[in-house]
Amino acid sequence: MTTSTTREGAWQPGPRSTVRRLPERAAYDRETVEAVLDEGFVCHVGFCTDAGPVVIPTGYGRIDDAVYLHGAVANHALRTIGDGRPVSLVVTLVDGLVLARSAFHHSLNYRSVVLYGTATEVRDEAEKRAALDAVVDQIVPGRTADARSANPGELRKTRVVRFSIAEASAKVRTGGPKDDPEDVDAGGIWAGHVPLDVVPGSPVADAHGGEDLPVPSYVTDYRRPGGA
Repeated sequence: MTTSTTREGAWQPGPRSTVRRLPERAAYDRETVEAVLDEGFVCHVGFCTDAGPVVIPTGYGRIDDAVYLHGAVANHALRTIGDGRPVSLVVTLVDGLVLARSAFHHSLNYRSVVLYGTATEVRDEAEKRAALDAVVDQIVPGRTADARSANPGELRKTRVVRFSIAEASAKVRTGGPKDDPEDVDAGGIWAGHVPLDVVPGSPVADAHGGEDLPVPSYVTDYRRPGGA
């Protein structure tokens, strides 16, 4: 089944991306999927090789319907997936701990996105530079305005792969535990949820002159997009 986006921007789920377990937690609209992608900065990339399945964690950057991955020219994973083969990409944000009265109902509050598509190596220099900027700004929005861009030698040493999204689904859990009525009636055990958030510490300047410069506002005011 081939998927496409609707006029409203939702991805039409295919057999791989349709959420079957707890489908009420699923979302296919562009706003939900892109919000998770834009708040995260580490993804897991899954693909098949002759030796078996492989899953690799890596940083990424998003531009429209493409997710860009980068690494050394000799990077085995990027060399493998850059030939146009099918790839799956997952981003997960953990928002809280869910403590139920029974061990069975303990859980996590989370937002996750599962993407399916194909990956191809980027050879156009302009797109490659834009992709590398997107990866930097994915981690620290605004940083590319200050940081030196890649020089020709660094570009030659860097492999960039474009993952084109064909199917996408999000899954979200919020709120407290879903305890059985008999456990609630029994009482005597605290239950609830503990929110979690990415909280930056105080910036630490490097020892090569960084301590003499003002700290950029995107560092002092660092927050993840969509975070508290």
